[in-house]
Amino acid sequence: MDREKLISKKDLLLKYGISYGALYRWKRMGLIPEDWFLRRATSTGQETFFPETLICERVELIQRGKNDFELRELARKLRGEAEEEWMLTLSTVYGEKSFRLSDVKKICLVKGARIVNVTERIMEKEKET
Repeated sequence: MDREKLISKKDLLLKYGISYGALYRWKRMGLIPEDWFLRRATSTGQETFFPETLICERVELIQRGKNDFELRELARKLRGEAEEEWMLTLSTVYGEKSFRLSDVKKICLVKGARIVNVTERIMEKEKET
């Protein structure tokens, strides 16, 4: 990795149109390894650089992910975590939110005072595989 051409963090962000926050969120998610963040002294102080080929391929892979759910799954695969689990995804006009089915305690449909608990019906899916 030491002999590979490096790209600065600034140039990487500009090249792919990503924000500083997104880059560090991907790092926290495990999508970009910590050891790819290389601190180097420059004439203006210290800057962060990356192995250009590795980081560019990874950013392009990440950008193909369409939502946080896909990015979490990608992070799991990159970390070598094998088993997939059922997810409950709610899509609304306000956006999409996903939950691991194993984290869900109760799912209800509510209309006025009427409450229908559908937890058992959904949890049966988890047992099928």
